[in-house]
Amino acid sequence: MTKLTIAGIDDSTIRPIGYVESPWQSTMAVPLGGVSAVIHIKPEVQPGLYRIGEHSHLWVLSWFGQANRSVLRVVPSKVDPGLPERGVFGLRSAARPNPIALTLVKLEKIEEDRLYVRGLDAVDGTLVLDIKPYFEPDIIFSPTTPYLPPREYQTRREQFYKQALSHHGEQCLGLELAVKMALLVETHFGKLQSPDVTLMVEGDACLADVLQGLTRARLANPHRFFYLNNTQRATVQWVKGDQKLMLTIRPDIDLHAARELPEKELFIIEHF
Repeated sequence: MTKLTIAGIDDSTIRPIGYVESPWQSTMAVPLGGVSAVIHIKPEVQPGLYRIGEHSHLWVLSWFGQANRSVLRVVPSKVDPGLPERGVFGLRSAARPNPIALTLVKLEKIEEDRLYVRGLDAVDGTLVLDIKPYFEPDIIFSPTTPYLPPREYQTRREQFYKQALSHHGEQCLGLELAVKMALLVETHFGKLQSPDVTLMVEGDACLADVLQGLTRARLANPHRFFYLNNTQRATVQWVKGDQKLMLTIRPDIDLHAARELPEKELFIIEHF
């Protein structure tokens, strides 16, 4: 059995509970946001899977064996090589003294000793150290975090889309439009979760729900989110300081158009 030894701690042998089957061989090649993968669980710990299927999401702790363990400050180059250097304890970088990875994944299905998951950022053969369930108290709806936007448009879109789908729970026209709207507004205002960004949504509940999930805007403390239900018209006013941006969804936009057209063809854009 493969072992990881932590020196100087009693009963210090960590015995991996399984390994990852992934299409990726290199840590730097794994896409941001992870991929679909399979976690193989060793026979001796399979009883620990009893009733795990009652959970939709899991925390996976794994050992990133390819990581550089000699550095303490790195640039998050997979996100954007132009971003400033940071200490590894303030990043999710694989490089760190003890390369223990923590990843939130969606459990797709279970087949005997295999867990099929989505969103795992591990390479093929990665050792899995532990699995813990995601519970409702794990959520922090509006955390304070540094602004580290990916450089590439497609990567930013994928991240917004993943967040939107996790929050709203289904693909729909409102989700597609909210993601495109968020991408456009981010180019003007920067971080959408900033406490000085407010939005006033007039439209259907789907659009409003996704925008609230993407911006983490609360109804109080601070009051950043306003909503008026209107199934006939959809307009969102964004405000940051003395800047105002009004986006009105053009008429007769369907799901295909929302997915394929660029932002400027989906919205009437007004600056104030």
